[in-house]
Amino acid sequence: MARYIERAENNSRILDVNLQVTLDDENTGVDGDKIDWEPILASLEDQKLFNSLYEVTNADTVCEFVTFAKENPNSIRSSVAAARENARTVREYISSEMWERINGLYLWLNSPAARQMFASSAIDFFRHVVDCSHQFHGTTAATLTHGEGWHFLQIGKYLERADSTSRILDLKYHILLPRGEEVGGNVDTIQWQAVLKSCSAFEAYRKIHTGQVTPWSVAEFILLHDSFPRSIRFCVEGVDAALHRISGCERGHFCTDAERLSGRLCSDLNFTRIADVFKIGLHEYLDGIQLRLIEISSAMHSKYCEWMEPAGGQEQQQA
Repeated sequence: MARYIERAENNSRILDVNLQVTLDDENTGVDGDKIDWEPILASLEDQKLFNSLYEVTNADTVCEFVTFAKENPNSIRSSVAAARENARTVREYISSEMWERINGLYLWLNSPAARQMFASSAIDFFRHVVDCSHQFHGTTAATLTHGEGWHFLQIGKYLERADSTSRILDLKYHILLPRGEEVGGNVDTIQWQAVLKSCSAFEAYRKIHTGQVTPWSVAEFILLHDSFPRSIRFCVEGVDAALHRISGCERGHFCTDAERLSGRLCSDLNFTRIADVFKIGLHEYLDGIQLRLIEISSAMHSKYCEWMEPAGGQEQQQA
């Protein structure tokens, strides 16, 4: 449930930042639209399904596909529908306020009002979805007993958030940068600022880095900062801590394969320098992080969830 809500929020963030980046883009025509919007599909690994549904790649078709397409199991509407179905099956274990938040978002996404907001201002639409996600997490923290169920919610939230943060960072560095823009130029700086804003990290970043926005300082902040709640390091720490609270095993030790994998990833992130990351290659490093998150998710599923069927017959596509 938490993972699907986080996925809807993160897809909204990715579309929001790309719309902002392309506002002042000089790319025009069919080829320009592909350059601007194919990276979104690549980062979400949905190119094949998209191509089977749409003939052209542009802002309208990609936003429609990622936002409303029922055929896309990872669209914002499909993710919220799956979260609602999961919430319905555990209705007696969650608070009524949590159910109202999820159900309200689901009903709104399927209403004419959502379509009207999307048509008039897609950016406002995506920010409303993000706000609804924040309201759900805040309501959950305030109304749900912080026991085993709470820890499973934290694992789902942080696994999905770490994966999405890595994709947002990789989207900029690996795909947008090779367009030929000058590193450190005005356009490049605007794009890196947009990446920070997509992670709600701009103000937090500015409290630490007061000079020019640079690729390596942004990457270091989003990857390795130990107290920013959307950094990959913070998210993996959250996963590891929740796994150990569920099992009762002390941190630093492990009694499940998921704890062993999360502990190793925590250790690597705690002792990694950004220079080491760039020596490997940022894209390659992020790709490795995504694969390790998938391993943690699979190990956790094998330990705790193997007997359960995913809601609605939908399977998780990514970590």
